[in-house]
Amino acid sequence: MRAISLWSGPRNVSTALMYSFAQREDCEVIDEPLYAHYLSKVDVHHPGEEEVLATMNHDGREIIDQLLIPGDRPLRFIKKMAHHWINLDDGLLKKFSNIFLIRDPKEMLPSLINQIPNPVLRDTALKSQWDLYSKLANSGAEVAIIDSAQLLMNPKAILGKVCKTLKIPFDDKMLTWAKGSIPEDGVWAKYWYHNVHKSTGFQPYRKKDDLFPDHLSILLDECEPYYKLLFNHSIK
Repeated sequence: MRAISLWSGPRNVSTALMYSFAQREDCEVIDEPLYAHYLSKVDVHHPGEEEVLATMNHDGREIIDQLLIPGDRPLRFIKKMAHHWINLDDGLLKKFSNIFLIRDPKEMLPSLINQIPNPVLRDTALKSQWDLYSKLANSGAEVAIIDSAQLLMNPKAILGKVCKTLKIPFDDKMLTWAKGSIPEDGVWAKYWYHNVHKSTGFQPYRKKDDLFPDHLSILLDECEPYYKLLFNHSIK
């Protein structure tokens, strides 16, 4: 079994990418299995956190071990937020095939404040993504980085290149799905997944023209260097 880890940040079309892989007959998907582990380790407040903590395993190492147990299908796609990787053995990263999903913070931050009104750098996952990517790249692991805008502009081409990196065949079924939720959605879906539940595929990319909120300018300055470093290595 191949375990594929998607290392994303919030508001990055990561759920749409999970839905895409869920359409493959050879693949099962798992939604943010380290969420309760993360919430139990840091002082943050997220929508629905009580339900997440009450219904999910908090033991990150135990979770990782379970994710590596072979299942009924040859592929397992695991959607993770990069900042959820906390107090865990980095040596375990190489047991997975790793994909990173990034988004321009100019577009991501105004969306993030709908759920987290006063985000800090940790909440964006960008530094965590760069740290994890650097560790994997320095170890010689093959890693794919996807920019969400590039993905939305040409889903078939970008997914084809991702599949080539993963050494799996591309499947046209990855481009569309039925409207609504899927059984694998996390319990937090009602707070975060409104747009993907209305969709039947990757929505066309539309550049945001709204004025950027002034109170996020300092955080944007913190985010941009990490985004640019990651984007330089991304699939085009």
